[in-house]
Amino acid sequence: MNILVVKLSDIGDVLTATPALRALREGLPGAHISLLVPPHSAAVIEGSPLVDQVLRFDKAKFDNPLKSLNLGAFGASASLLGRLREGRFDAAAIMHHLTTRWGALKYAALALGSGAPRRLGLDNGRGWFLTDRIRDRGFGGMHEARYWLEVAGLLGGRVKDYPLEVSVSPEDERFAEEHLPPSTSGPRIALHPGSGNYSLARRWPAIGFAEVARGLAERYGAQLVMVGGGNERDLAEEVAWGIEPPPLNLAGKTTLKQLAAVLRRCQLFIGNDSGVMHLAVAAGTPTVAIFGLSNHRAWGPWLGEAEVVRAEIPCSPCLYVGGGIGKLRGCHSMECQTAVSPSMVLAAAERLLRSAKREAGSEEPEARRAPIHGTEDAEPVSILGIRIDNLTENDAVQRIEDFIESGTPHQVVTVNPEFLVQARDDANFRSVLASADLALADGAGLLWASRLMGQPLKARVTGVDLLRKLAKLAAKKKYRVFLLGAAEGVAERAAEVLRRECPGLDIVGTYAGSPSPEEEDVIIDMVSHAQPHMLFVAFGAPRQDLWISRNLQRAGVPVAIGVGGAFDFVSGRIKRAPPRMRRLGLEWLYRLYREPWRWRRMLRLPVFVWLVFWSKFAGNER
Repeated sequence: MNILVVKLSDIGDVLTATPALRALREGLPGAHISLLVPPHSAAVIEGSPLVDQVLRFDKAKFDNPLKSLNLGAFGASASLLGRLREGRFDAAAIMHHLTTRWGALKYAALALGSGAPRRLGLDNGRGWFLTDRIRDRGFGGMHEARYWLEVAGLLGGRVKDYPLEVSVSPEDERFAEEHLPPSTSGPRIALHPGSGNYSLARRWPAIGFAEVARGLAERYGAQLVMVGGGNERDLAEEVAWGIEPPPLNLAGKTTLKQLAAVLRRCQLFIGNDSGVMHLAVAAGTPTVAIFGLSNHRAWGPWLGEAEVVRAEIPCSPCLYVGGGIGKLRGCHSMECQTAVSPSMVLAAAERLLRSAKREAGSEEPEARRAPIHGTEDAEPVSILGIRIDNLTENDAVQRIEDFIESGTPHQVVTVNPEFLVQARDDANFRSVLASADLALADGAGLLWASRLMGQPLKARVTGVDLLRKLAKLAAKKKYRVFLLGAAEGVAERAAEVLRRECPGLDIVGTYAGSPSPEEEDVIIDMVSHAQPHMLFVAFGAPRQDLWISRNLQRAGVPVAIGVGGAFDFVSGRIKRAPPRMRRLGLEWLYRLYREPWRWRRMLRLPVFVWLVFWSKFAGNER
């Protein structure tokens, strides 16, 4: 069999495909395997027994439609398709997610143009050109290496947990021997403070690396080696400055294979999510991988001795989650990076240095869930892939009281059908909804949908009703409350109403503000100084929920809740529907009558209805 494997990706991504190449080699020993990669990634696979031929193609010319509309790009694509035709491939395995329509079109043209009668890959609804497919569960639904193993299995590959692989020549080994100083009594530790060129936002601050490096040198007498690409040499020197004895700086001084040989001679590697991190894993080096905005479930270390160090920020990861790319440059606060402390990284390093192993590919723990005291905790209901907690209003209040008593930060979201439709096209919003500590059904459409799914929700819990109930709880328990958001003066008027309704209620702050990055630090300082037990945020979805997930840890609030237009209703600025309409689930119709501008948003309702029917009868939960 003549097989074409397509992996037009960076170094780390190519390395995650090596277990699949091993599966093909073991399962189909007589097959001729060709791998199509970009020129800059070819070095990591050249000379490997996993492939018989390495084909190079510069995909950068085709990264967007406009770039591809020139004679040079046309000539390059024609030349590639000619080479592929000459290969007479029996099968083409596309080891890529079809994340964008343009990307799907490119891989369809490549797969069809190769002439291969069998075309295999992941299908997220755009894989119409594939003859054999694996369901794409989104980024992090499985580790990337696992996805490509499954694709290899469609061809008859022997699917098992093979490690990442990199081949190193005797010349590369000699380079490492000559350039590394003799071993000392302390461990040799490689540090990579860079992250490659793709997303600089993946970098943990250099000052953190410097503190970790000093700690390892002082505690263990570690022999430190700085590694990375040529454009990361200055960064490596910044980390190494002032450390005694000075670390060896090999950043920019090695080829990929030479770097692999260097890493093989290290007892530990510490670095960000990057191709170098995957190279360390492939080299068999115990690895501490620091993750912030990037998806550790998709690209964490595959097998081997490794630990992922990350802060439990609800909005992290925000890069490559669900079926979308997300935030390549991160956000204003970058709390997911700054919340990782040097002590966390040092602790992980010490565990690995003591050879305390943990299985790298294990599932992450479920989102924090406090017990509901005195109530029967019904199973959550999944609607369009988002967990909705099956609680009454009183159950929700009890759960939130438990959150407050725990003293640790929790995020509560109130979800309606419109939010679920928005989340289909916004991977970051979807991730926040999915990772919230409590997701409540604010919308009659969710009750209807849950009945259709055969898992009826107990009740609707609206943001405004929950706000009033929690205000009564706060007055009784002496909890402090902060109201943030809405138009100028609305939060203050809502606070006056709540104080009248709930004598003794301690509202320690109100502020209109906005979710703009420029205001985040000011608002966080204001909230932190007030020390509320509950923070109600009325920026509107998805802005309020994204804002909370970014800033929850910094604010240090036990409970933060997005409540949308609740302040407007409580203050009397907007009139609520009559009770009978609310009971019948027609409050949305009343709001449309009072606020005709909302009709554009209401267009999402028929989309929601269609998606629910489709997920029910076509078995498509994504």
